[in-house]
Formats: sequence, C-alpha cells, structure tokens
Amino acid sequence: MTSSPATEVRDLRLTIGGTTAVDGLSLRVDAGERCGIVGPSGAGKSFTAAALAGLLPPGAAATGSVRVAGAELVGASEQALAGVRGREVALVAQDSATALHPLIDVGRQLAGVLRRHQGLARGAARGRAAELLTEVDLPEELARARPAQLSGGQRQRVALAAALACRPRLLVADEPTAALDPPVARALLDRLGTALAATGTALVMVTHDLGVLAAVCERVLVLSGGRVVEQGSVREVLAAPEHEITRALVEAARLSVPEVPA
Repeated sequence: MTSSPATEVRDLRLTIGGTTAVDGLSLRVDAGERCGIVGPSGAGKSFTAAALAGLLPPGAAATGSVRVAGAELVGASEQALAGVRGREVALVAQDSATALHPLIDVGRQLAGVLRRHQGLARGAARGRAAELLTEVDLPEELARARPAQLSGGQRQRVALAAALACRPRLLVADEPTAALDPPVARALLDRLGTALAATGTALVMVTHDLGVLAAVCERVLVLSGGRVVEQGSVREVLAAPEHEITRALVEAARLSVPEVPA
C-alpha cells in the first residue's frame, strides 16, 4: 500500500495585491524526499514556500489545493492551520530572527514548541530542548542564551532544531543558508541532511545557490513568472538544462566561480 505524500499541491494560484505570484503550480513530495525550488527573482519561490508552510501573508488569495500530511491548507481556518504548523509542517527561514523571540532564552523557546505540540510537562520539555541543541551540534549550555548572544550560524541551528522538534512530515526551508558564510553554511547543510535522514522528514528547499541544491536535493522545480518551466532530477536538469531560464541559472552559477590562474 502506497503511503500518503508529505505534501501534494494541485493547481495552486496565489494572487497578492492584484498580482499573480504563483500560477497553476502542482507538486508532490513523498516521505523522505528532498525537492528544491529555484528560479530568478520574482519567480514565486518564497510565496510557494509560504503556502506550503501555511503562512501566506495578509491579503494573499489562494485557489487550488495544498495538502500537508492529508490536511488541506487552502481555505483552512487559522485554528486548523495552527494545528498543522509545527506538528506536520515547519519552516526554516533565511533570517532566524523571524523565528526566535529576542528576549527569551532559546531553551525556553524550544521547550515551548514541545509543550504546545506534544503536551510535554515543563521539566520534560526543558530536558528535551537540551537534547535538541546537541542534535544540531550545539552545547546544552546555550539553552540559557538569548538569540542575540549567539552567532548567525548558531541561531540558524536553533531555528532548525525548533523546526524539527516535533518530527514534522514536511520541512520547508526558504534560503536557509543565504545569510551565512560558506563554511558555516556547509556545516548547517550537513546537519540538515543528518537530521532529515534520522526523522524521515521530507524537504522542500528554496535556494538561489545551485551548489546548495546539488548538495541537498534529489529533485528540482524551476519557476519563472509563478509557473513551473522545468523539473526533474537535480543531476539531469543541471547537466542538460532545457528551458532558457534554467540554462541562464546554470550559466550564471558557472560564471560566479572564479577561475584559478594557471
């Protein structure tokens, strides 16, 4: 018997302020699968990520279907969405400051996620929060630190720990390494891969970096103007891009790598 997908999107259309941001997008991601979304600026990548996470901005109008772990998100009430977010789908954004309260120590914040979604008692939640920090290669002592006392890479690891705390069916990552230095980004991606393998969580990652795409994802959707213009395995699409947008992205990635003098 085939298991239900982590997420299935059918003919998603998003309109914001009279502008179509996503136009007829369809996507299925199965348990444990890692799918990347790339495209030029304004392609609709981040709006797609927001729709998958149940976090559309005010004023956004959505039609079609977005199902996560069988739950329909399009048209769902805020109460219904709150029951899905964190438990079945979680988001790691580019700026960890959007996910972490600046005045509360990170251990309490992780414990709050566990108490809210798993009903753990206060002591058990604090103990599990310390374990979550070690799972993303941070010392337990940082549980008492506030976000401002951490480096950008440490904050992003805390955000990853919070997102995976309840072992959601789907993790949505929107440019999670864009603000990090390359060595820190590589370490975060390594930790992300390990965590996904351990939990079986599916991944949808928005990225502008084709190197990140190739390192993490198995499949890719290329967006332009809110539409899917090319899709397939990462290896095949990057090796032999067919659409002009994809070819331009691949060529730009090649040009961004400096030549080493002979």
